[in-house]
Amino acid sequence: MSNEQKAGVLQGTLDLMILQTLATLGPLHGYAIGARIEQVSSGAIQLNMGTLYPGLLRLEQRGFVRAQWGRTETNRRARYYSVTAAGRRQLETEKTEWARMTAIMQAMLEGAE
Repeated sequence: MSNEQKAGVLQGTLDLMILQTLATLGPLHGYAIGARIEQVSSGAIQLNMGTLYPGLLRLEQRGFVRAQWGRTETNRRARYYSVTAAGRRQLETEKTEWARMTAIMQAMLEGAE
């Protein structure tokens, strides 16, 4: 995929993508979270660790994810993140807001034609 086709992460959507990934797949380390988001977006979204890890830290500080040390498939020590009950509630709130905003945008786009 060319650089022109790669999507940037819209402001405010990183938390939603991280929470949805963890809610769907369960505990993952940061690299696996980034890889999953890249996979689901067919490579359109490629998160660098300088974007992903501050997002994970922010979610952890807000109590939406918790982290604990574990071992990767290659026996490397890594922090594994999992969504908390508060994180699941936040995910539902954010999904509702996302659906509302996309409906507004769709109505605006249809009105422009």
